[in-house]
Amino acid sequence: MMEAIIDLLNAIVLLLNFVVIPALSYGSQLALGALGITMVYGILRFANFAHGDTMAFGTMITILVTWWLQSKGIGLGPLPTALLALPVGILFTILILLITDKLVYQHYRRQKTPPITLLIVSLGVMFMMNGIVRFVIGPNDQRFIDGERFIIHARSFKAMTGLDEGFSLKVSQGLTIVIAIIMVLALFWFLQKTRTGKSMRAYSDNEELALLSGVNPDRVVLITWIIVAILATVAGTLYGLDKSFKPFTYLQLLLPMFAAAIVGGVGNPVGAILGGYVIAFSEVVVTYAYKKVFVYLLPASLEPSSLMQLLSTDYKFAVSFIILVLVLLIKPTGLMKGKVI
Repeated sequence: MMEAIIDLLNAIVLLLNFVVIPALSYGSQLALGALGITMVYGILRFANFAHGDTMAFGTMITILVTWWLQSKGIGLGPLPTALLALPVGILFTILILLITDKLVYQHYRRQKTPPITLLIVSLGVMFMMNGIVRFVIGPNDQRFIDGERFIIHARSFKAMTGLDEGFSLKVSQGLTIVIAIIMVLALFWFLQKTRTGKSMRAYSDNEELALLSGVNPDRVVLITWIIVAILATVAGTLYGLDKSFKPFTYLQLLLPMFAAAIVGGVGNPVGAILGGYVIAFSEVVVTYAYKKVFVYLLPASLEPSSLMQLLSTDYKFAVSFIILVLVLLIKPTGLMKGKVI
């Protein structure tokens, strides 16, 4: 009986290590990214395909400042130095988004062009930002994490519990989850409790009525881009700390982030968060190899010979695409009844 309980605990630790914690961390990153997409769609009314490269740009600035701080011996001890550099990354991202809006999006917005035109324009902005990032920092992987790597070490956990499997929690994973919770709470407080937030919600619900009520559209656009810059830079930096930074990876993240926004209900902030975790858990659950888990749970005679993996990790983005297509076919408004694409 005791052996069966120990095997069950080992299986649970395995799932926590390779499914639950990674999915929570990745889901938090997708949720923050999807929030930026849904803010632009809900308020500015177009699908911003440049959002992934906006994340890459903000992360690039954060990395450059992090390297400079590290060269000067400035750090946060056990925490990543990137947290000190993050405000600078956010500031530069705000500047580039406001300049881009002034030089590009504002013209089309005043011409009342269809959303599809703005979508195509955002593709041009995406290529421009991608080119800047690749030119400045290069196309290859860049690592910038320092400080302690783990909050909980697998070896210490095994010594403490006596289990065969050791539970580990990376600093980057813990930071991602905590920062995502704080940012989501702050954003919802801002949208629900402040006058500016209420103006943004009114503008999103009914632009003409909001303008008649005295809402300043230029101020709404300004605050929207500032919020999007903060969300994009934080999400991109957290993803880079957790995995690594590579410009092309952020372009690939567009699919799961858009899938998260649409699955939850595009234009609905709560839906974006829910969609982020739905997509993340779906990708991780489907691509994890469960052989070792079943070795602990099943008798020796029934132990599986295969990896017990539904899909290779090479196809994880296909999971996002399948979920996206199914939601568009079955419930185009998403789980939280957002706007129809």
